[in-house]
Amino acid sequence: MRETTFDIDFVASKLRFPAVVVLGRGPEVAAVLRALPPGDVTCYQMDLFAADRLEAALREVDSPAKVVTRPDLWDLSAEFRTAIYPAAAKGERALKVDMVEQAFHVLQLRGHLLVLSPYETETFFPKELKKVFGRFHAPASDEGPIFWSARTGERARRRHEATFHVRTGLGQSLRFLSRPGVFAYGRFDDGARALTELMHTPSAARIIDIGCGCGTNGIIAAKRGGTDTHVTFVDSNLRAVALAAINAHENGVANFDTIASSTVEGISEGTFDVALANPPYFAEQAIAALFVSRAHDALKAGGRLYLVTKRVSQVAPLVEATFGNVEATERRGYVILEAER
Repeated sequence: MRETTFDIDFVASKLRFPAVVVLGRGPEVAAVLRALPPGDVTCYQMDLFAADRLEAALREVDSPAKVVTRPDLWDLSAEFRTAIYPAAAKGERALKVDMVEQAFHVLQLRGHLLVLSPYETETFFPKELKKVFGRFHAPASDEGPIFWSARTGERARRRHEATFHVRTGLGQSLRFLSRPGVFAYGRFDDGARALTELMHTPSAARIIDIGCGCGTNGIIAAKRGGTDTHVTFVDSNLRAVALAAINAHENGVANFDTIASSTVEGISEGTFDVALANPPYFAEQAIAALFVSRAHDALKAGGRLYLVTKRVSQVAPLVEATFGNVEATERRGYVILEAER
């Protein structure tokens, strides 16, 4: 486990309970909490997979902190006196902006947000903290930079989001809402575009969209399959699942349901005609293996899997071993793997 690299004494001096830790990798959050005095701590996560890992890391250090998973940080009550944000190195810029904004709204009046930066020279957070909180402080330290701000008044909630449009190939242009922290924020990913160009949706099909993100693939498939098509959206990211539901409604998809799961549980096995899978391209191979296995379980005999990947040499053997067949087509710099149940 990586040790903390910030001024623990300063963080402890600002810590007041109840406290919330905003996102962060499991081992890093556990290291922070292990170094601080014990107390009433809630750890916020957006993704169930990340939450599972965090809970495992907390057990290793015997931390009593509780983990909660919600689409938004401000879904939590505004009861915290301290918020600690261990910002990720190379993390999504828009998500950092969003978390600073939302942290303001979960703090009590005069509550503190402490940002633990992974960079020796940090220029991003000072500007964002001043914009949201009005001012910030940066105590001198020989260790990693810490910035803190206090909530001193009220502020209207500002939602950080972006929309984009996608043509379906049926003379339609669909509008999608996206929010930070969900795959391909603000754009239609080329891998997803390649997948939708090659997939075939039978009329009135039952579709499962595994790793659905904001729902583009499943919604496009549903529009092509007609009004009797049904889509099940599955993702471990609760914000993604919420967006998939919003986008399905807004784009006229009436028959759908959503499942939030880190293990693709809760599906009706052997009932789907089409499985769409978009596993994280550079994540652990175990996630791709999980998507392939659960897609196989979900499909009925004759049902078809469409999976997009950049790691064809690793993922294609998984598909072939599970389905007994696989076809590969390169498109837009990605490979679409197809297999029949």
